Amino acid sequence: MQCLNNLLLNTDSYKASHWLQYPPGTDATFFYVESRGGTYDRTVFFGLQAILKEYLAKPITHADVDEARDVFAAHGQPFNEAGWRYIVDHHGGLLPIRIRAVPEGTVVPTHNALMTIESTDPQAFWAPSYLETMLLRIWYPVTVATISWHAKQTIRQFLERTSDDPEGQLPFKLHDFGSRGVSSVESAAFGGAAHLVNFMGTDTVSGLLLAKAHYHEPMAGFSIPAAEHSTITSWGRENEAEAYRNMLRQFAKPGSIVAVVSDSYDIFHAIREHWGKTLRQEVIDSGATVVIRPDSGDPVAVVHQCMELLDEAFGHTVNGKGYKVLNHVRVIQGDGINPTSIRAILERITSAGYATDNIAFGMGGALLQQLNRDTQKFALKCSAARINGHWIDVYKDPVTDKGKQSKRGRMTLLRHREYGSYRTEPVPPEAASLADIHKPMGHEDAMVTIWEDGRIVNDWTFAQVRERANAERL
Repeated sequence: MQCLNNLLLNTDSYKASHWLQYPPGTDATFFYVESRGGTYDRTVFFGLQAILKEYLAKPITHADVDEARDVFAAHGQPFNEAGWRYIVDHHGGLLPIRIRAVPEGTVVPTHNALMTIESTDPQAFWAPSYLETMLLRIWYPVTVATISWHAKQTIRQFLERTSDDPEGQLPFKLHDFGSRGVSSVESAAFGGAAHLVNFMGTDTVSGLLLAKAHYHEPMAGFSIPAAEHSTITSWGRENEAEAYRNMLRQFAKPGSIVAVVSDSYDIFHAIREHWGKTLRQEVIDSGATVVIRPDSGDPVAVVHQCMELLDEAFGHTVNGKGYKVLNHVRVIQGDGINPTSIRAILERITSAGYATDNIAFGMGGALLQQLNRDTQKFALKCSAARINGHWIDVYKDPVTDKGKQSKRGRMTLLRHREYGSYRTEPVPPEAASLADIHKPMGHEDAMVTIWEDGRIVNDWTFAQVRERANAERL
């Protein structure tokens, strides 16, 4: 929205007064971001590059300062007009901060620093704090990428057990159905792209656009023609078979894939009579793979029953792992899908002798919306300040909640070259830079400088992000 483009107003109200609250003599501050635990024991880092390009790459102007000054005056908050005009005049409107982070796509255990933010101009030591609100929104794409990555590990395990081509099948086994269920197109873009770090199936167009705009990816994901209930029910119940036949005539070509929702009335009748008898030969003759979509009922039971009925109608082959693969047809389940139901469905069909090849999933709200900052307990905290020329530790340690204890001092993240383990390493107060720390034997710095004084330093491609995420497995 045009009215939300001012970076100075992309913050919380109380941030406007914070430049007055630091001790006299403060001329530098240091902040970090971490997941303090949560649902999953590791996270997939993604989204920082898009956030930086989207919100920090455009220089602020005196007009932005004017607008922010007037808004905060009316709002009842003091405003650092002189400080912001200094940034416009002396830095061309680009914020004097340095951001270091793990490369995007890196899978890092929780309770470790994922990124750090530090000031680079003593006159603007307060700038990192002002950006907290905007930068902490990294929690959203990281959490979506994490949910998607863990679902991928579950599906991979079943594919490796039951499929002759697990890696070939995997990229299209979880499809993003979440765009309509999120709070904004911005959420759809960030969340949709985060899912595409792990998979290549999506109906969230804005996620494709974000990957193209900020990660140099011409086309990050793919979809297929698919029916919705209105395109089936508009034919009338008496013409249900004709609605399905139309889908075959329009889209079922040799080698193609078409999905048809079939539960508008009675999914079991639709499979037995319409797909299994009336249209059976047309499905076979088309040379396409027809994907039947149930969309109601208990997902575990319904998927299993649909697979049995499709097996009766179209038969199966037995693959090299000894599991049944349906002929000509597949099933996609998009209703009630979450990480728990994915595992339950796969356990049920595997126990019945069916390969994971036969099923794909569509996840909507559970992928892009049924999550919050506490899913992975994300926090952005100040951990160090330079006061009168000396670095001091800044931290919180509330007696009422040790889970909110924050890290102290400047820090970086180290990775063991051989074992791949991570440790957040403190930087001695006397060190002139983060590069001056002593690295234990076998360790290397897992963070790199991403952004410095308004310019990107490391610019990842989407292919690089995907490669990192895919290299890590449970």
